[in-house]
Amino acid sequence: MNIRSLTRGDGVVIGAAVLLFIASFLNFYSYDCGSIGCPSEPNGWKSGLFPVLPSIFLAGIIAAALIVAARFQPEGRKLVGLSLDQWGIALSVFAAWSSVWTILGGGERVDPGVGQILGLIATLALASVAVLTPRTPALKAPLVGAPGPQAPSPYGAGPNPGYGYPGPGGMQPGAPGPYGQPQQQYGQPAQPQAQQDPNAGGAPAPAPQQGAAQPEAPAADFAPFWFAVPVARPLYAEDGSPTPVAELAPGTWYLAVEQRGQAIVAQTQDGRRGVLQDTTGIQRG
Repeated sequence: MNIRSLTRGDGVVIGAAVLLFIASFLNFYSYDCGSIGCPSEPNGWKSGLFPVLPSIFLAGIIAAALIVAARFQPEGRKLVGLSLDQWGIALSVFAAWSSVWTILGGGERVDPGVGQILGLIATLALASVAVLTPRTPALKAPLVGAPGPQAPSPYGAGPNPGYGYPGPGGMQPGAPGPYGQPQQQYGQPAQPQAQQDPNAGGAPAPAPQQGAAQPEAPAADFAPFWFAVPVARPLYAEDGSPTPVAELAPGTWYLAVEQRGQAIVAQTQDGRRGVLQDTTGIQRG
């Protein structure tokens, strides 16, 4: 479970659920009895107010839990034909609908209590944000931003990460290597060194005659790179199986080892490999 998988809309949903839980313990009704003795003002947990508890308070809290839990599940996982967030959206709308009709009811000398008013506000906010989050970019943005490229390497590297990692200590392509040799980039063909004549004191050998066949340089291959995802995304098996083998979490660097059209083959910290089909918005190191 990674908190970076949550969106801003999820933050509002969690806040609404907390407010709804608090409201359930406050007075649901307020009585105006004058000089006549009034009964005790009940809260949402009193059996005499059934079905207020399951239709408003519990429905809203369960809806928020389903929406948040969906962020930590692989995409495509469904329950009775619907995903967890779809069940949560439907349940949040039901809770708001029940709360509106409850507050419109009542009777003579009976007024809405603090718990009923806060419950209405919480369920309306919950339902509105749950419905709008999939369609609103501002609400779909990550709740906690991904760290910059200077973050520590997930492969255990310290202040001086290894080749290719997007940090100041990593060896960059083209940087001088051991013995003054230029560092070769992954996937790039090695540059042929100048041929020398052993009898010429180290001087370069003469160039081949014009018209002689020249070896054709191989095409540049894919170069591995580090990347991070903006939101949690599934990693599918390389054999094309629809079942995810892992889930990439925001805020963690992964290594892309192969390109397959628009998709890439990524490797996780524990060495598992899989195909990342959705590469939109990824941050390259």
